[in-house]
Amino acid sequence: MATYAIGDVQGCFEPLKRLLQRIEYRRDQDRLCFVGDLINRGPQSLDTLRFMVDHDVTAVLGNHDIYALGRAFDVVAPTADDTLNGTWSGPDRDALLAWLVSRPVLHDEPSHTLVHAGFLPAWSLDVARAEARHVEHHLTTDPKAFLARYFQRPRPPWTPQLTGSERAVAALSVFIRIRFVDTQNQPVSGSTPPERPPNPTARPWFLAGSWDKPIVFGHWAALGLWVDERFASLDSGCVWGSTLTAMNLENRNIMAVSARATRE
Repeated sequence: MATYAIGDVQGCFEPLKRLLQRIEYRRDQDRLCFVGDLINRGPQSLDTLRFMVDHDVTAVLGNHDIYALGRAFDVVAPTADDTLNGTWSGPDRDALLAWLVSRPVLHDEPSHTLVHAGFLPAWSLDVARAEARHVEHHLTTDPKAFLARYFQRPRPPWTPQLTGSERAVAALSVFIRIRFVDTQNQPVSGSTPPERPPNPTARPWFLAGSWDKPIVFGHWAALGLWVDERFASLDSGCVWGSTLTAMNLENRNIMAVSARATRE
């Protein structure tokens, strides 16, 4: 049995199928863990989501998944790069929606912790887990109301003084959006590579803290594949025409396929 962590799929179902062939995935023996952004922007969001529900994979929510839920609950308008047409109109809509809305924002494997974007450097893993459970409680208790508040602007920055849904909204924004932090270890907007930060003092969130388990995340295609003993960034830019990456969590072997079959 093997457990594979897989980077941002974003509805790129054909590369996902080829990646599963590459790793010789065995449904009855192996486990799949996805680091979020399961759907949207790629061409086959519905096929991707149906596969994940059918195989009951492990997955954390990413910002595109939260957006997809916002579309499903009619609390956010379509964006120019939306590829979700038809995703929520099939006969299995309710089952797909129930599965997606019940995904966590942070998941622990025995040897690694999975999150889509990351968390604040000041959070220990225990604090991050508590904040994640708080988010998940609000998302599953009243998803439409919670998502409507999340998509309101401005979102509050996370502080220990926040309570209720405001705290959950602030924490969710961290879990699914963080890349850079400032000198006070607060999030800084930016999606550029680490060597070109949005300002001279910004630095990647994962280099600003330390945790007692390796962290596996996605969300940052401009960072690309980054693996060391403490971190594994697995968003290798499949939806942008690059690669889709899997990491065996038992031995940390990396395998990838090209976004286009003709380029492998």
